[in-house]
Amino acid sequence: MMDRVNAEINRITDQFIKDQSDDGSWQYPFETGIATDCSMIILLRTLEINDEEFIKDLVKRIAGKQQEDGSWKLFHDEEKGNLTATVEAYYALLYSGYRDRKDQEIQAARRFIMANGGATEVHMFLKIMLAITGQCEWPHFPINIEVMLLPDSFPINLFDLSVYGRANIIPFLILANTNFRRRTPRSPNLSDLFQNKAVRFFTEDQAEEARSVIKWIKQGIKGLKSHVNLRELSLYRAEKYMLDRIEPDGTYLNYSSSTLLMIFALLARGYSNTHPVITRAVQGLKAMTCRIDGELHCQYTTATVWNTTLISYALQESGVPYSADTVQKANQYILSRQHIKYGDWVIHDPNLLPGGWGFADMNTIHPDIDDTTAALRAIRTLAIEQVDCRQAWDRGINWLISIQNNDGGWAAFEKNVNKKILNLLPIEGGKDLLIDPSTVDLTGRTLEFFGNYTHLDFHHPMVKRGIRWLLKNQNSDGSWVGRWGVYIYGTWAAVTGLVAVGVSPNHPSIQKAVNWLKAIQNQDGGWGESCKSDIDNCYVPLCESTRTHTAWALDTLISAATDVTPEIEHGAAFLVDGKEKDWTKTYPKGRGMAGSFYLNYHCYEYVFPFLALAHYKNLAEGS
Repeated sequence: MMDRVNAEINRITDQFIKDQSDDGSWQYPFETGIATDCSMIILLRTLEINDEEFIKDLVKRIAGKQQEDGSWKLFHDEEKGNLTATVEAYYALLYSGYRDRKDQEIQAARRFIMANGGATEVHMFLKIMLAITGQCEWPHFPINIEVMLLPDSFPINLFDLSVYGRANIIPFLILANTNFRRRTPRSPNLSDLFQNKAVRFFTEDQAEEARSVIKWIKQGIKGLKSHVNLRELSLYRAEKYMLDRIEPDGTYLNYSSSTLLMIFALLARGYSNTHPVITRAVQGLKAMTCRIDGELHCQYTTATVWNTTLISYALQESGVPYSADTVQKANQYILSRQHIKYGDWVIHDPNLLPGGWGFADMNTIHPDIDDTTAALRAIRTLAIEQVDCRQAWDRGINWLISIQNNDGGWAAFEKNVNKKILNLLPIEGGKDLLIDPSTVDLTGRTLEFFGNYTHLDFHHPMVKRGIRWLLKNQNSDGSWVGRWGVYIYGTWAAVTGLVAVGVSPNHPSIQKAVNWLKAIQNQDGGWGESCKSDIDNCYVPLCESTRTHTAWALDTLISAATDVTPEIEHGAAFLVDGKEKDWTKTYPKGRGMAGSFYLNYHCYEYVFPFLALAHYKNLAEGS
């Protein structure tokens, strides 16, 4: 067995060395289905940018994903096609001009759409795109743009939203409050898809609590006093918010959706199609494209920092010295991406200095907790051995400690952005968009970092509060649910974090988690979790094992074990035997937004099996 484990570790090491870029980073794709490809075609056609070879490439990828029944899916085991994805594809393909209504595939897509409720039933972001591009009337939106002017002292204000929520909602407010619509001579007519039903953002039967929150916000807006035109001041402030957060590549906070909405919002503010800010934003979106099996894909963002921090740490964890050329190059790249600018996080912690890391290559403004712990794991030995790197380490540690929430957990981006009252707003996907609460995966990963890389343990008050929060949020079956993965991922993060800070593997909570993982292990030794877990809010097994889910489950069992158990042996064998089905390699392992947005990190197929096998080797050798 050990020979096969060593061979697989060496194989992946060679793959990492081969795939490393000249700047020391790893640029494995961050794949999010076809939504971003469709949006890009719609954007280019609306701006009347005739980049035909680029559009043809996107058409080829989108068309190639169509199912036999005419639909498009979000993931392999989605029972029937996905309505939103199908309307997106239908619209983009027609708008491209390279597909026609008479085409069999287009007719099949239309039949699927009409049989499943029509375009009025799609997710909110696509409804916004349909309204912007003149395919439907703007639905009533009850919150006015003047919400931009509510002071920080008001019980609900702009900075109570998550940074991701703000990024998308601010340009949306401009668009919804100006009823901006832009059709072009190429615009297809999709009116037949709406089946004579009006598009709505909110359901008619809103809960009383939701109406109360909206009324409360309206009263706050009514109480604003000014000698100037409040509406114009609000529009100006929203515009300035976006412009102040444009990254070096021209995108707005490095997200495809927010950049797209910004471009349309600037058009609504009177910018021309060829204004330099819009031109640079389009170039930035194009710069985020990649090739997957030779096909062009518009990434939602790049995962370059995340890939590089994970791989550098994993190589060192497997025994590659920090002085090796591959690790040195990676760590120089990581050091160059530490943030030195203040971001919105400072609103919630005014005395805190910058020092975190972000997810994307061009992200300089909004760091996150996960990337910061991953970067610190990667540079730890460097910081010990080289005094000039110690400052980067200290700044990162200081930022990480200070960003802990008052409830003891850690969130994705900011501190104490967790007013649950905002979840009452009837916004689709709101719980993943509006607030940024403590989560199991972030809290567990942060504890794992502190326990294994700073030697803090459960005696430290900060760690103690984190442990308490995690134990309180365990599910009754022994699992934990993560924000950026689901149940297996959340359980891995929680258990490895708790063990790292000195909680005994014999603790009832950990034993319960271990027993849950053993109970869901597949006959082939692996594990697999469906994206449906995210929709159904309970663990749903995948019909096959995947390398990534197996690595997380295996690593969890190893962290709580003193010897190699049959379950551990069986899991390691699955990873080294290469018996996984081909489609499982591209199955999304990451959670974006329930029911609409799933993430396939291409580095995960390598990095997590690599880590789990390195830890298996340590356990088997008694180290």
